[in-house]
Formats: sequence, structure tokens, C-alpha cells
Amino acid sequence: MTSFGDRLKELRKKSNLTQQELASKFYLNKSSISRYENGTQLPEHDLLEKIADYFKVSIDYLLGRTDIKNVPTNSKENENKKSSQPKLSEKDERDIKKDLNKTLEQLENSQDGLMFDGEPMDDETRELLRISLENSMRIAKQAAKKYTPKKYRK
Repeated sequence: MTSFGDRLKELRKKSNLTQQELASKFYLNKSSISRYENGTQLPEHDLLEKIADYFKVSIDYLLGRTDIKNVPTNSKENENKKSSQPKLSEKDERDIKKDLNKTLEQLENSQDGLMFDGEPMDDETRELLRISLENSMRIAKQAAKKYTPKKYRK
């Protein structure tokens, strides 16, 4: 039976992606993709779902449990999952970008600057922090919209 690493490598190559390109699509390091493909590590379940969705295959196919790429799913169930999170408006997107830039500026202009474990942050770590902050702001904005009565939503 084929392993997860073999399936991931096969799908990545069929899509003409390098390990770095695939890693950037999921906000991972190239080394993570390499460990997955070599079979030394397996991703968490939520990342497995994202990878399966990206390549339009089932998780069972990815894990080598079946040779059937696409398992039919209940389309109503998928629609409910997607609609459970409110969509962000253009204004929300602008607000997130503005708040993110303001937060990063405050962090960089503080007395000691951005540091991690007593050392100045390198560009890669700074970019990962930016991505993490942006995702956190999106989730917070969506959660706030979810509990705002419809008559007050814009």
C-alpha cells in the first residue's frame, strides 16, 4: 500500500509544484513538506483536510487507505460548513490590513524592537508572525460577526 508521503509527492509533482511552493500554500516550511514526503512525520488532521481539499482527493486516498481519489461527499454538509463562518466584507479586509500594519509598526518601533528569545527576529520569522497575526485578526473578526445581530451587520 502507498504511504502518505508517496501520495503527497505524487500529487505535488502532478501539479508541477516544488516543495517550497506547496509549503507556502499552507504556510509551512519546506522542511515540513520534506518530512511528510520522507514519511518521518504526519501532519495534523486539519492540515490533512486542507491538503486533501487542495488536491481534490479524499483523506483516505492521501493516507493510502484507498486507491479511489474522490469519495463522494454530502454536498449539503459541505455547504453548511462553509456558510457557518460569516464572509468578511471589503471594509473588514481593509480594517484588518490597517490594524495589522499598525500593530506591526508598534512592535517594530518599541524600545527593544522585535526580538525572539533575546535575539532580533529574522525576516522569515517576522513574516510568519505577520501571517499569524493576520489569521488571528480574521478569525476574531469572523467570530465577532457571527454573534452580531443581522440587523446591525454591514
